[in-house]
Amino acid sequence: MTNNTDVPRKAGARQTTTARPNDVARTTARGAKARPTRARPRSRRTEDPARLLDVYRQMLLIRRFEERAARSYTQALIGGYCHLNLGEEAAVVGLLSALAPSDYLFTNYREHGYAITRGIDPKYVMAELYGRVDGVSKGWGGSMHMFDVTHRLLGGYGIVGGQIPLATGAALALDYRNQPDVVMCTLGDGTTNIGAFHESLNIAALWHLPIVYVIINNQLGMGTTVERSSAEPELYKRASAYRMESERVDGLDPLAVAEASARAIARAREGHPYLLEVVSERLRGHSVVDPAKYRSEAEVAELRAHDPVHTFAARLVRDGVASDGDLAALDREITARVDEAAAFAEASPSPDVTTLFDYTYATAVANDSRRLPGQPLFEPAPLPVAEDDQ
Repeated sequence: MTNNTDVPRKAGARQTTTARPNDVARTTARGAKARPTRARPRSRRTEDPARLLDVYRQMLLIRRFEERAARSYTQALIGGYCHLNLGEEAAVVGLLSALAPSDYLFTNYREHGYAITRGIDPKYVMAELYGRVDGVSKGWGGSMHMFDVTHRLLGGYGIVGGQIPLATGAALALDYRNQPDVVMCTLGDGTTNIGAFHESLNIAALWHLPIVYVIINNQLGMGTTVERSSAEPELYKRASAYRMESERVDGLDPLAVAEASARAIARAREGHPYLLEVVSERLRGHSVVDPAKYRSEAEVAELRAHDPVHTFAARLVRDGVASDGDLAALDREITARVDEAAAFAEASPSPDVTTLFDYTYATAVANDSRRLPGQPLFEPAPLPVAEDDQ
């Protein structure tokens, strides 16, 4: 564990950038990939068993949903890009456990698990993946562009880092209106190298905006390790450039993530923006079509050994919270629910092409083009008719 030197800070704000126990240790060899140091999970006998089971239920729902999405993609039921949360279930569930229903969430294109955990019915999420009219975005958004204002999920963004300035603007609006809500904005580790990341953190720190930026560090930017793309691979330390509080947490432990998320959100709600780095794993390739050939067999075996769903299930059995039979019954229940969602999605109709532009703008815009693909930009004027032809 490392602690940054305290830096001066505007009066009233906490001055330290801290790391927490069970951090990911930095590897000093150039190009070597940092791996989480996994201490034996501490006993959580004081935790409410019902809460522990609910955490596992949510993680398992994401796992089975994403597995079904991968299967549907190979069956050509899902088109376009498709990025899965496999391996990040603990991070997703832990992070959102501390958000109030009125808080806002912005995500990137790896968003299915966030949508489900935020409370959107899995059948509507699956329908969106299938591009059907009953989907979250009426079938026009697909995997990367889910939006549901009722659940305060404001995207789903396909452009790397596209969500960060928008989330910062939402936090500014909350501050301007003197509302008590906060914004959580998740991003990948590779996004920390783009300009919008630094510009947004700078603005948030200057104006004390109510926002938590969350780096989901699965240790690979597509196929490139963090150590090969970032001169400072301990990404939470980047907050110190803006005198912003930050923390790094083990993203394979949902309870540790929940505790860190609660701390970060509490600070943001007081007007102190926060950077939280959640070190997780990506069990498969960057997207469904990525075979992840850049990983060795030994690395794949290590990933499976740290599978957050399996390790949390083992913890529940070890601590007497549930039996193997209980977890098997829960798995059957979740699998049936996912099968139902897939059947619902397949039965849902495709959107009519005339609705393609219905949600381009929130309000009517003058001269809004509704030209469909293949149609000319301007309709040609009718040819003059000769008098002899009349």
